[in-house]
Amino acid sequence: MATTVLRDEDDAARRQEKLERINEALLDRLARIESRRGSAWAVFQAAAALEKEVAARNRDLEKALQNLGERNQELALARAAAEQANRSKTRFLRAASHDLIQPIAAAKLYLETLGDTPLSPQQQDLLARLGSAFASVEELMQSVMEMARLDSSRVRFNLQPVALDEMFGRLADEFGPIAAAKGLRLKVATSSATVESDMVYLRRIAQNLLSNAIKYTPAGKVLLGVRHDGDRIWMEVHDTGVGIAEADRSRIFDEFQRLPNDGVAGMGLGLSIVRRACGRLGYPIEMRSQPGRGTMFRVGLPLADEPKISETTSADAAPAPEGLAGLTVMLIEDDAGLRHAYEHLLADSFRMRVASFGSSADALADPTAVPDVIMADYNLGYGDTGLLAIAGLRNKFGVVPGLIITAQLDDATVEACADLGIPVHPKPISATQLRAALENAVHEQR
Repeated sequence: MATTVLRDEDDAARRQEKLERINEALLDRLARIESRRGSAWAVFQAAAALEKEVAARNRDLEKALQNLGERNQELALARAAAEQANRSKTRFLRAASHDLIQPIAAAKLYLETLGDTPLSPQQQDLLARLGSAFASVEELMQSVMEMARLDSSRVRFNLQPVALDEMFGRLADEFGPIAAAKGLRLKVATSSATVESDMVYLRRIAQNLLSNAIKYTPAGKVLLGVRHDGDRIWMEVHDTGVGIAEADRSRIFDEFQRLPNDGVAGMGLGLSIVRRACGRLGYPIEMRSQPGRGTMFRVGLPLADEPKISETTSADAAPAPEGLAGLTVMLIEDDAGLRHAYEHLLADSFRMRVASFGSSADALADPTAVPDVIMADYNLGYGDTGLLAIAGLRNKFGVVPGLIITAQLDDATVEACADLGIPVHPKPISATQLRAALENAVHEQR
């Protein structure tokens, strides 16, 4: 009996232990299930929160894109307005410069004609001062027109091989007397290099750099030369002048900027034109300077492989032998004041017979005038041009020498004149330049 009781107790203990193990296993499984369910719930909650955040960010992004679109549209409108304003500015500058140059050109011709008459010393001094004043205004107008042309998106360059030695020789002839008048030594190095450039603008760059160097060099010398560097060369202008302080170097290429207290005449536009021209032609420009010891400007130019082009094909080529006296010049100029000044100069100084008209229609309608040479303004007003006048007169009289003198010296005008083989010259034109232009035109047709 005791054995049976013990066995029963052992069985009960084993069953209890087994039940406890089962209970522990169930509790452990339940805990694991609860743990997994808690993680899934947390993930679900996190996913729901993330979805809300993504939706909010998408709304913010859509709003930002909408705002960006609106800003881009505003910027596009602002850019279009700025470009239109720039075109309007360029047209205004051209028109204003043209209208201002007309009376300046007339005044200069009157002064040159007056200079051929007997004058007292006091009158000669006043005449010289007037000429200097008009020359300053002319320089300003020409600079403004050049800047307007270079700012225009339609400017085109006539790239061709340019012989530097020939151009340098002409620059030496032009600036030698100016340097000598200040007691400076101008040295122009020889060079056999031929570069690929626009002849007119390259010479203008060199002229402005030389003029600037001479103005700011009270004593010593100015040097124009070249330095070879692989497939390009550097055109360099050195001077022993006042130099440029570090604080002024960032602004010297801006418009109407001059060194403080320099006492030098000028408008402060020369270097601005140099920067614009170099920028449009793709030429690097560098400057080194030491205050009190001098400055060096240099421009990088690409070398050309083709044969050189003579610079004497430019508009201010050397004049042919004189021979204007007694010839009939047909003058077509719509500005009455300038036309009257031309008439005096052509008749009194050049001893030519003058038939003057205000339009091409008036010139073609005249039954008496048979010209030896035609001299016409380009813009005659109301769509009339000097090219139309010359073409009409050539149909009437045959091939007659002609030239265009204009303040509207843009690319389109130059190309149109070149197509008809008619030389074009900028206003205002001096008496010497006009004589040379007429002689060249007549000589080339003989």
